[in-house]
Amino acid sequence: MTSAQVGTDNAPEGAEEGYERGLGSRQVQMIAIGGAIGVGLFLGAGANIAKAGPSLIFMYALAGVIIFFIMRALGELLLYRPVSGSFAEYSREFLGPFFGYFTAWTYWLMWVVTGMAELTAAAIYVHYWFPHVPQWTTALVFLVILFGANLISVKLFGELEFWFSMVKVTALIGMIVIGLGVLTFGFSAAGDTASVANLWQFDGFFPKGVGSSLMTLQGVMFAYLAVELVGVTAGESEDPEKTLPKAINTLPWRIALFYVGALTVILCVVKWTEFADGVSPFVKAFALIGIPAGAGIVNFVVLTAALSSCNSGMYSTGRMLRTLADNGEAPRAFSKLSASKTPALGITVSVAFMGIGVVLNYIVPEKAFGYVTSVATAAGIWTWLMILISHVLYRRAVVAGRLPASSFPAPGGAVCSYIAIVFLLFVTGLIAYDADSRVCLYVMAGWAVVLGIGWAILKASNPEVTRRREPELEKVG
Repeated sequence: MTSAQVGTDNAPEGAEEGYERGLGSRQVQMIAIGGAIGVGLFLGAGANIAKAGPSLIFMYALAGVIIFFIMRALGELLLYRPVSGSFAEYSREFLGPFFGYFTAWTYWLMWVVTGMAELTAAAIYVHYWFPHVPQWTTALVFLVILFGANLISVKLFGELEFWFSMVKVTALIGMIVIGLGVLTFGFSAAGDTASVANLWQFDGFFPKGVGSSLMTLQGVMFAYLAVELVGVTAGESEDPEKTLPKAINTLPWRIALFYVGALTVILCVVKWTEFADGVSPFVKAFALIGIPAGAGIVNFVVLTAALSSCNSGMYSTGRMLRTLADNGEAPRAFSKLSASKTPALGITVSVAFMGIGVVLNYIVPEKAFGYVTSVATAAGIWTWLMILISHVLYRRAVVAGRLPASSFPAPGGAVCSYIAIVFLLFVTGLIAYDADSRVCLYVMAGWAVVLGIGWAILKASNPEVTRRREPELEKVG
C-alpha cells in the first residue's frame, strides 16, 4: 500500500466521497498552466514596470522560486493524502480544527472577492469592442454562463479551463516569438530601438532603487494566485499519483517562460519608460511594433484570463463550502452533491456573492479594484502560509515515525518551507507599509473577528465539531 493510499483510505468521511474523478491528465496540466497566467501579468505588469523598471523581471523570478517551494510542499502533502479541499484539510490535521475552518473560509473569501473583480474586468474588456453595452449586462451574462458550466459537471469545468488556458498559453508564446523576431531581425516599427541593452541603459536595471522594486512584490504575488488550485482538484483527478506531480514539476519552466521570459522580451523590445499604470505592457508593445490588430488580440486574451479566473473561483468555492459542511463548520446542506456530482448549493451561494460585483459596477470607486486585489493577495498569503506550516509539521511527523512518507517528497525538505514562510511574512510587512494596500489587512482583521465569533458559536452549540480528531493512519516502522 502506498503512502497516498494509506492517507486516502483513512481520510475524514466526506472529504472526497461522491466526487467524480473526471479531470484527466490533459485538463489537470492545463489547469496548472492556467493558474500561472492571469490578469496580474497581462494588466498589472504595466504599473509594476513603471515602479520598478527592468528589475521587475528579477522580482517575478524571485517570487517564482518561492511559489515553487510552496507547490512542492503542497505536492508532498497531496501525495500523502489526496483529498478535495486539500490545504484546509491539512491545516485541520496538523494545526487543529480552528485553522482548517479559518483556512477554508478564507480561501472561499479569496475566490469570491477575486470573482467580483474578474467579472468587472471582463465587462470592461468587452466594453472595448461594444462600448454601448452596459457593463453590468456583460458581467451578468458571463456570471450565468460560467455558473451553468460549473453546475453541469466537473468534466465541463475542466474542458472550459483547458481551452481558456490554451488561449492564454498560445497567445503568450506568440507574443514571445514575435518579440524575439523583432530583436533578431529588426523588422517592424520598433525594430530600430529594440535591443537587449534596453534592460540597463535607461538608468540601470534598478532605475528607481531596490526599495521601489521590492514594493512591487504585492502585485507580483497577486499574479501568482491560483497556482495552488491544483490542490483543490486532487479529489477529482483520475490518477492523482501521476497527474499531480507532473503538473507541479512543470511549474519552473512555466514561470521561466510565461513570466520571466515574456517580460524580458517585452522590455527588450520596448524601453521600460514607455509603460504606465492602467496600460497592458503587451498591448503597448504590439502597438509600437505596428501590428494593427494587436490591441484587440491582447484584449481578447486578457478577457479569457479573467473568465478563466472566475471559472476557477466558482469551482473552488463550492468545494471549500462542502469541505466545511463535511466537518460541521458550515450548514450541512452544502455537503450534498447534485445528480452530476457537483456541490451545486455551495456553487450557487458563492455565485450569489460574486453577483454583488455586478451591482458594484455602478458604485465602486476608482481604487476599489486595487483594494479588492490586495484583499485577495492577503487571503492567498494566508493559504500559502498554512500549506507551508502544515508541510513542516508533516515532515516532523514522518521523521518521528507517526506518519508514512509521501511518494513525492519536496526537495530541501522543511528548509525550503521555512525560507518561503519568511518571504511571505516579509511581503505582508510590505503590504502594511504601503498606505494604499494596507487597507486589506484591516479587512482581514475584521474577517478574523467574524470567523472567531462564528467559531465561538460553533463551539458552544456543537463542541464535538471543534475537538481535534487525529487521523487513523498506519504507523511506520
